Amino acid sequence: MIVDTHAHYDDEVFDPDREKLLGSMQENGIEKIVNVCASVDGLNDTVKLMEEYSFIYGAVGVHPDDAGKMTQETLDEIRRLSCLDKMVAIGEIGLDYYWHKEDEEHKIQQEMFRAQMDIAREQKLPFMIHSRDAAQDTMDIVKKYMNKGMYGGIIHCFSYSREIAREYLNMGLYLGIGGVVTFKNAKKLKETVLYAPLSQLVLETDCPYMSPEPNRGKRNSSLNLPFVAKAIAEIKGITPEEVISATRENTKRLLGI
Repeated sequence: MIVDTHAHYDDEVFDPDREKLLGSMQENGIEKIVNVCASVDGLNDTVKLMEEYSFIYGAVGVHPDDAGKMTQETLDEIRRLSCLDKMVAIGEIGLDYYWHKEDEEHKIQQEMFRAQMDIAREQKLPFMIHSRDAAQDTMDIVKKYMNKGMYGGIIHCFSYSREIAREYLNMGLYLGIGGVVTFKNAKKLKETVLYAPLSQLVLETDCPYMSPEPNRGKRNSSLNLPFVAKAIAEIKGITPEEVISATRENTKRLLGI
């Protein structure tokens, strides 16, 4: 049985068939799913999914794209929701400079990133980090927090070099691996997966985004995770079943599910 550590089933693209799709998960080998908050306005959507489906857990936080919309009330709400029984992480949080080029935007993202890392530490929860075009700033903040005493975390949709991966792995963090690992041009990620210990990898979809081959370009879902497990297995010279078993245990160890 597979665990998807990062999904967005509250996304509107699932509105036409969400109930039917989620109802098919367990019979198709998907044991548990972590639905991850992203927007300021969508925090409670994850809570609704957690309440409706026994196999869905949650991560609460705000994506850096929405950092400029955050207020103290937003942080208070994240803190409150983090206390729910099935809320297993703070995320997805971090930095994204791809669309946000201005220094002032970077400062706001960094401030909200730190504020949410503070909540993770206070609530003794692991974190889920989004980082795009912000490798050094993300690393600097994570290093400082790991020195203060944290409870682990996942570098979601890892996309940087093996050298950066090494630093995160040495901190005891996990790398989230999804559909990109199946792409023919994903040489850098394949090298990282080969290098990283299987004991520090977890499976994720980031659905509805990042569909693996052979479904690249289509709406993603947890049902595609066997393709990711197969790709990791081929890189490491083991069986998909070994990948699924190990990543399931890793998720249990980190997130407690």
